[in-house]
Amino acid sequence: MLEPGRSAPAFALPDQNGQTVSLSDYRGRPLILYFYPKDSTPGCTRQALAFADAYDRFRAAGIAVVGVSRDSAASHRRFAEKNALPFPLLSDPERLAIEAYGVWQEKKSYGKVTMGVVRTTYVIDGNGTIEKAMPKVKPDSNAAELLAYFGL
Repeated sequence: MLEPGRSAPAFALPDQNGQTVSLSDYRGRPLILYFYPKDSTPGCTRQALAFADAYDRFRAAGIAVVGVSRDSAASHRRFAEKNALPFPLLSDPERLAIEAYGVWQEKKSYGKVTMGVVRTTYVIDGNGTIEKAMPKVKPDSNAAELLAYFGL
């Protein structure tokens, strides 16, 4: 988990349309960068839909929203189209950003220990500095918490 006040790790990953998206693309404006485990699962779908519902308010305030998971660009495209998601979903199968942001962690489920993406959200300011780190966020309240954080 990365701490607020530190520089956000650079990334350059393909989105659901095959376009490369970099941290530097968001210079000059705040970025909500959220990491989630898997496309089309119940929690991840609820989280994405909540961000989609809040997207116009974020956009009007000049705040970008980007999701990241290990899924392929094709999986992201299907997920985004099915749910009319208006923001980029970045594909990170090699876990480059996932590991750089410290969200690849040990997880316990039904007594079984595995490694996976822990649902985490970062707010990165326009200078590329981590402003807020939100570990183990709840899919149903993450977007609302960020709306409140930004006073929207």
